[in-house]
Amino acid sequence: MEEVFAVERNIRDLLILIAGSFILSIGINYFVIPNQLSEGGVFGITIVTYYLFEWSPGIVNFVLNTTLVVIGYRYFTKRTIIYTIIAIILNSIFLIITEGWGEAMDDRLLAALFAGLAVGLGIGMIFRAGGTTGGTTILANMMNKLLGTSVGSAMLGLDILVIAGSAFVIGRERAMYTLISVYIGAKIIDMLIEGAEERSAVMIISEKNIELLNAILVQMSRGVTVMEAEGGYTRENRDILYLVINKREIVQLRKLVEDIDADAYVTVHRVQEVFRSGYKGRKA
Repeated sequence: MEEVFAVERNIRDLLILIAGSFILSIGINYFVIPNQLSEGGVFGITIVTYYLFEWSPGIVNFVLNTTLVVIGYRYFTKRTIIYTIIAIILNSIFLIITEGWGEAMDDRLLAALFAGLAVGLGIGMIFRAGGTTGGTTILANMMNKLLGTSVGSAMLGLDILVIAGSAFVIGRERAMYTLISVYIGAKIIDMLIEGAEERSAVMIISEKNIELLNAILVQMSRGVTVMEAEGGYTRENRDILYLVINKREIVQLRKLVEDIDADAYVTVHRVQEVFRSGYKGRKA
């Protein structure tokens, strides 16, 4: 049975890789290049070389990314490397197939918005399937594993460096539009990887723990963990309430705490991801 599930998962991931690579190529060839925009990372370099020398983005993408895979392979699992190689091949093929599909739009801002949406969606799908697109995505994943930086934020920082260089080719105004596009793409990537609903972990220290606990259970329908702790200065034993909520529920929780115990000590931490079978959080 496990082997059947593994095969089904691999087939599903492969289909996601194909779809993500196609959407990514549409973002590049339908929105970015026809409107004289650029991109970050290796894609930005391939686009600039296309503007300067008319080199095929698909071929340049393949050459540069395979080189970077050789450098960064040790930081990834065997499965991720295999999926990354597949993604690079698919990206290069689709970039060649879709070359020349797009036309310049009258509104360059609209083009930048849809370019960011398509590129971010494509890369995010590839990441969700377990691969990378190579280039700065390899560096971004390395930063994620070593430093805990979100993939989208790391890519954004690296991409800005490439965009700054491409400004000398496409001009300052188009580079600014490209920054908008890349920022949107980074947010889409984070949303697909970490989930659309950002969650926060909350710890509450209060003299009225029981009242707060009951209020959270009843009014917010949230599970709460009660942890035993000891004050470092007073050496007194006390309970700490711990719960994970959606970001939009923070205001509701703050009001609830203020109504019951205005002197409560509350800390809120952003949660990268929640792992638990069947856990999806309460839907609003």
